[in-house]
Amino acid sequence: MDTTTTSGLHARFLRGLALSESRPAVSVGGRTLTYGELHERALLWGGALAESGARTVGVLAGKGVTAYAGILAGLYAGATVVPLRPDFPAARTAQMVEAAEVDALIADECGLTMAPPVKTLLAPEVSKLNAHQALAAPKDVRPEDSAYVLFTSGSTGRPKGVRIGHGSTEHYFGLLDERYDFTPDDVFSQTFDLNFDCAMFDLFCAWGAGAEAVVLPGAAYRNVPAFVEERGLTVWFSTPSAIDLVRRTGRLTPGAMPGLRWSFFAGEALTVRDTADWRAAAGNSVTENLYGPTELTITVAGYRWDDEETPRIAVNGVVPIGAVHEGHEYLLLDENEAGEGELAIAGPQLTPGYLDPADEKGRFLDRDGLRFYRTGDRVRRLGGDDLAYLGRLDSQVQVLGWRVELTEVEHALQTCGVQAVALGVQGDGGTELFVFYTGPQRPVIELVRALRAVLPEGVIPRRYEHVEEFPLNSNRKIDRKTLAARAADLLNPVPA
Repeated sequence: MDTTTTSGLHARFLRGLALSESRPAVSVGGRTLTYGELHERALLWGGALAESGARTVGVLAGKGVTAYAGILAGLYAGATVVPLRPDFPAARTAQMVEAAEVDALIADECGLTMAPPVKTLLAPEVSKLNAHQALAAPKDVRPEDSAYVLFTSGSTGRPKGVRIGHGSTEHYFGLLDERYDFTPDDVFSQTFDLNFDCAMFDLFCAWGAGAEAVVLPGAAYRNVPAFVEERGLTVWFSTPSAIDLVRRTGRLTPGAMPGLRWSFFAGEALTVRDTADWRAAAGNSVTENLYGPTELTITVAGYRWDDEETPRIAVNGVVPIGAVHEGHEYLLLDENEAGEGELAIAGPQLTPGYLDPADEKGRFLDRDGLRFYRTGDRVRRLGGDDLAYLGRLDSQVQVLGWRVELTEVEHALQTCGVQAVALGVQGDGGTELFVFYTGPQRPVIELVRALRAVLPEGVIPRRYEHVEEFPLNSNRKIDRKTLAARAADLLNPVPA
């Protein structure tokens, strides 16, 4: 089989193919595809996409064979890939398809039921493609071409599309190759949904090494250590919330996961307590806290845990985010005497921009001939190059790895005829969304039903509190601090 390397993100899969043609590339839902099988499937589907002239390919499928082969097929065809989820509201999916100018969709059976109109629709599960359509080899791309587009929560009530180029992913994964010792014998967890950029780490770190990526089914979370042992996982990557979930199932016990070599966490603040407990259960694994917004290609900083040093230097019980990746410059805007400020980063992993230039207002700045992305995150300088994460500056929070614009939730609730304030409040299991609202009192199920029509499930708050009026601060603005304190009391009541 010809495994000649090519340019672009998909070159990582070809490297894995050369190492592990007959070995598993991905296992999901009881099915396993080898590198050779996945390659042949992607060539066939990619050929059909290329024949249609598709430039932007949406993959509207749950985590299954269609999704994984579809992402690879889109890349093989030289197109920009847009991962989409069939469990999202149809109206939101249609917004994303229109914004990204998707001209071809690859859909599984579930995705077919809510696919918006596009020029080309491929449903490989229910229809056959002709073998003569297959590509002879993946198409070359330029570094400046977009590899994929991911959508983040938008404050205007519509999702924002972030473009990530092949050149950015090449720089990113090149740094990871130098930092980690992944091999064909590794087995990676694949915990992230495919519209979450950390899923690209799962897949293309595994595929670049010729290793296997194993999708965790929902039932696996009842006993994560047993699943880790049964499937021989050696590399774990998830949001920090997974640690508390394992703890609450009573499975986070000393020595429970001795087979793990690497443990990575991203998407939320990682606490010292959680990391120490995970380290006790996975004592043979090196543990890292990874940091980075979508706009900076998956993760742009990392910190390696040290059992003695990390608890000593951690700020507010949160593991540092570490040093910004090589080749990048960063600024701390409005830095104070304590070395604290808003983190802004420039460099090769930076997005070329949003699909809608209007979304860029206030997010980028030009300084010293460089273009910086304003992360909206407050950080503090620690010793050396390490940074500590202090929290958000704006109305954005991280909930179970989701980046949520609170104003988007508030905007959506206006359709119910209420005025709302959405907050991210720390509970026992991490950050929770809490809503206070004024106007007519509504049954919670009515509010949730209205939100489900326009928002993904992970963005829908679980707690609602009706108030006659919002408290105001001295500037006659809504006093969010008072509301946050009230929400914290309701979530974590003090025993009588």
